[in-house]
Amino acid sequence: MTHKVHPKIFRIKKITDWNSRGFYQKKFSEHLKEDFKIREFLRKKLGKIGVDRIEIERFPTKINIIISTARPGLIIGRRGGGIEELKNELEKKLSKKLLPKGKKTPSRKLRLEIREIKDPWLSASLSAQWIAQQIEKRVSYRRVLKRALDRIMSHKEVQGARVEVAGRLNGVMIARTEWLKKGKLPRQTLRADIDYGVARAYCTYGVVGVKVWIYKGEKF
Repeated sequence: MTHKVHPKIFRIKKITDWNSRGFYQKKFSEHLKEDFKIREFLRKKLGKIGVDRIEIERFPTKINIIISTARPGLIIGRRGGGIEELKNELEKKLSKKLLPKGKKTPSRKLRLEIREIKDPWLSASLSAQWIAQQIEKRVSYRRVLKRALDRIMSHKEVQGARVEVAGRLNGVMIARTEWLKKGKLPRQTLRADIDYGVARAYCTYGVVGVKVWIYKGEKF
């Protein structure tokens, strides 16, 4: 029997690092709950702008939130107005809802950092989001998978990729899983740099899940 493991968690401390880093020894449960709420708020607020990942770095007096996106201009806004508005809304959420009642929030500075992803097809998460958006528009899943795989494999850095969709594809009654693969994908090799992304397409006939694996060579 096989056991499915998240590719990034499998390689933590080998070639990758945690998405939440910093001082978590004290009040671990509260900080962890806060991280989940921060990510949930930012995902809802930014919507389909194209957010790859949200990293959180904690310091005793500061929280640094790093947002990797393919469209940084839409988040930053004119003269930085968009990011300031987002920061103010997040500070209100942190001060009111994220900590238990009766506890005063410590004086912590909140800093938002926006990092640009130059090519979204090198990101498994952004590729999965694109596939989900196309399926929501009722484009044939076979055409979408072939197009996405061709665009991913057109880059020199990519040595292999796999795209997969599961659910009531094209609205049929019985759910099934379909996938396409090109090149190498050594998922059991710890030094293999494999980017993994998940997305969901919300259709009228149900939810279709999307998974993308991108293999970018080995790290030593």
